[in-house]
Amino acid sequence: MITVHHLNNSRSQRILWLLEELGSEYQIRKYQRDPQTLLAPAELRRVHPLGKSPVITNGADTIAESGAIIEYLLDSYGNGRLRPADGTPARRRYTYWLHYAEGSAMTPLLLKLIFSRLPKGPMPFPIRPVVKAVARRAQETFIDPQLKAHADYWENELGKSRWFAGEEFTAADIQMSFPLEGAAARAAEQLGDKTRAFLGRIHERPAYQRALEKGGQYQMLA
Repeated sequence: MITVHHLNNSRSQRILWLLEELGSEYQIRKYQRDPQTLLAPAELRRVHPLGKSPVITNGADTIAESGAIIEYLLDSYGNGRLRPADGTPARRRYTYWLHYAEGSAMTPLLLKLIFSRLPKGPMPFPIRPVVKAVARRAQETFIDPQLKAHADYWENELGKSRWFAGEEFTAADIQMSFPLEGAAARAAEQLGDKTRAFLGRIHERPAYQRALEKGGQYQMLA
């Protein structure tokens, strides 16, 4: 049976959602972040050397990385569902968004998270004003403009079709949910109406709601 090694408030929520969309049988092993560092517990390294989530095990198979897990699950259990047919324009769009979500979209969001927390970390009092100034400058001159560029891109693309790969919901939309929910949590003012509507649609999906119930607290939605 598939086991999802699920870390709270992480990308592994997407994998639970995908499995619910597929109606596949699976079990969850839950892990909690350190409340101070927000890092995954060391015990995840027993599953995968990097100790990251998501990671799934299925018999002798251990698969990490969201995109690789999505492809594995669709290859194994999809039966043609949740991705367009090979060789079609929709399939090319699907493949692009599946990789864009982690390859491009997450970078400015991670930088936003790091530079927002940097001034709040422990440091000698005399340098705190300098760190705050540097963090603010980095956000104003680079990070926030990058986020705005990506947010405008999402808005434009969602103006072309209801979902990222076309008019049909696919696993690319599941993959894109994490950066968009991250943006809604950290830079909500950047999001346009079509992007907000996309988030509303995914939150209404019964499989999404079942995944939340099974996965537990998910603060990306706060």
